[in-house]
Amino acid sequence: MKKILVVGAGGQIGSELVPHFQKIYGVENVVAADINCNSCTHLAENGPFEELDALNKDRYIEIVKKHKIDAIFNLVALLSAKGEKNPQFAWQINIGALMNSLEIAREYKCAIFTPSSIGAFGTSSPLDNTPQDTVMRPNTIYGICKVTGELLGDYYFHRYGVDARSVRFPGIISNVTLPGGGTTDYAVEIYYGAIQQKKFVCPIPAGTYLDMMYMPDALNACVQLMEADPSKLKHRNSFNITAMSFEPEQIANAIRKRMPDFTMTYDVDPVKKAIADSWPNYMNDSCAREEWNWKPKWNLETMTDDMLKIIGEKHAKGLLK
Repeated sequence: MKKILVVGAGGQIGSELVPHFQKIYGVENVVAADINCNSCTHLAENGPFEELDALNKDRYIEIVKKHKIDAIFNLVALLSAKGEKNPQFAWQINIGALMNSLEIAREYKCAIFTPSSIGAFGTSSPLDNTPQDTVMRPNTIYGICKVTGELLGDYYFHRYGVDARSVRFPGIISNVTLPGGGTTDYAVEIYYGAIQQKKFVCPIPAGTYLDMMYMPDALNACVQLMEADPSKLKHRNSFNITAMSFEPEQIANAIRKRMPDFTMTYDVDPVKKAIADSWPNYMNDSCAREEWNWKPKWNLETMTDDMLKIIGEKHAKGLLK
């Protein structure tokens, strides 16, 4: 990768992936693009930025040609819980942005990364130690979009030679950007609740295990996969990756070790519960480990230390709303 375009750069992953790439590849070689320039001032102030509706193919092509892009990171997505409120719109956004990205990657010989998700699995998939290759029949529009994206990525690779690669991200936990409507959001929000109110109301039932990952590991995974030797990739779209699996009481207990007065109660969201119940308890990521040496660095304990420290510092400075 020499010239990188991150589309959907203002989201949870993109807002941290852009500066991560800038440190590795140079500020001038990483272009951030998003439909909402008002929410991306931090990106626009620190490197190349373009306003882009990913459904506008002509504008998309204009940016790729202008910056001589050779790698596209398509991060545009309407997430799981939000997508269930308007499935038609979710399909339009998620698949429309994907098709434009794949077609432009084909036409202009770009590599392309489009993240998949644990949401690509469904109740008919094995929930424990979920294999890399298994039945995938999701029951959410988000999951359906992700499976479609995986199949299209492989199709464009085999049919047109497009260097399409992807990972199935678990829930991603960040201390920088708040999540935007996903089922695993509680694992971010709980830390903010602990710092701001010393309590949290959990929308996911106790005993519900889900794969999770701290953002630094997610960023490293993007770089590792896209820099991997293509001759060693038996899979492409999409690799299982995970770092930890826990249920709500475990993350609450990790916080209580550091904040004994923290309390958590439950008010279960039936939509989020149904979605979580259809997702893996934990995935088998042995293929990623074997094919491109994937190995996470963070676990629940080290992540909790870091989350509480950084969010606590922000709270002390009055930076949290």
